[in-house]
Amino acid sequence: MSKIATLALAMTIRKQHMFSINKITRKNILNLTPYSSARDEFTGEASVYLDANENAYGSPLEQQQYNRYPDPLQYKVKKRLSEIKGVPVRNIFLGNGSDEAIDILFRSFCNPAVDNVIIVPPTYGMYEVSANINDVEARKVNLTEEYQLNLESIAEAIDEHTKLIFICSPNNPTGNSINRDDIETLLANFNGLIVIDEAYINFSRQKTFIQELTEYANLVVLQTLSKAWGLAGLRVGMAFASEEIIEIMNKVKPPYNINEASQELALKALENVAQVNGWIKEILEQRDKLVLSIKDFDFVLDIYPSDANFILVKTTGPKPIYDFLVEKGIIVRDRSKVELCEGCLRITVGTPAENEVLIKTLQQYK
Repeated sequence: MSKIATLALAMTIRKQHMFSINKITRKNILNLTPYSSARDEFTGEASVYLDANENAYGSPLEQQQYNRYPDPLQYKVKKRLSEIKGVPVRNIFLGNGSDEAIDILFRSFCNPAVDNVIIVPPTYGMYEVSANINDVEARKVNLTEEYQLNLESIAEAIDEHTKLIFICSPNNPTGNSINRDDIETLLANFNGLIVIDEAYINFSRQKTFIQELTEYANLVVLQTLSKAWGLAGLRVGMAFASEEIIEIMNKVKPPYNINEASQELALKALENVAQVNGWIKEILEQRDKLVLSIKDFDFVLDIYPSDANFILVKTTGPKPIYDFLVEKGIIVRDRSKVELCEGCLRITVGTPAENEVLIKTLQQYK
């Protein structure tokens, strides 16, 4: 990081108070009495449940317990995640996908029409969508041409109403990891929350920021079971943060936000770490083979380095290539209208058979 950036950040922070969870949380959320569900009001197991107006006769499905409301705090799933991630249960939040965690961060910490957040395009689009839904200004500070943070411009964009900075690493749609030192500079100097979205961390050479939770009180790390774990259909996202931040998020979330079926299936899946690790290894091998197979096509100008399960490919004409592939029944993502991704297609790494179909189809493109 340059001395200019360090100085700019320092000057920005001097105008503000040091980080305090109470100072950045919306006042109505601090004073909020959360909904108390029937399952919140006792501990332990019972043999007769007559507290939640459920259908005591069961459900028409084979799994009879679906007539009962699920654990509102998903303790069993969190306990297994705690064992895998090395993080205490009290530092884990589960949401209906990471998107719910993103939305709850806005609703917990950003006053509508007053506060702002910083996003760093090109990046995951839901940060801006959630900002718009919650009537919060999303200040865009584009990444550099190397797809890294522009710390000087971020420092200039921060003011006393900046509550959140979203950083996707590995980044979507570019695939690269963000420089760790730059992220730590922001964590050490910004008095709001730094939200690091690690949806693709399982494919990355970069270590997770979960290990830094005890170092930075303003750190929130997002992860998901949708990518490497192959559970996109269950919609289970994770947030890791200080106990104080997790308590606030639990106050704001709906009482039963993760359904019973998702909790059961996620718990079963989390017993198969070795299988998932095997998939990750094969995906990375297939990613390298895919790059080698398409890099010399005449219409491919560049393939950017990736730490994810996809590649960003700069082409001479993304729309005709995209349309050609659609006609052949192959769907990729046209990212050519995204900032700094002009001419680019994003291609997910498939199975060996799927990748072979893609390669042979592209060989036919004129």
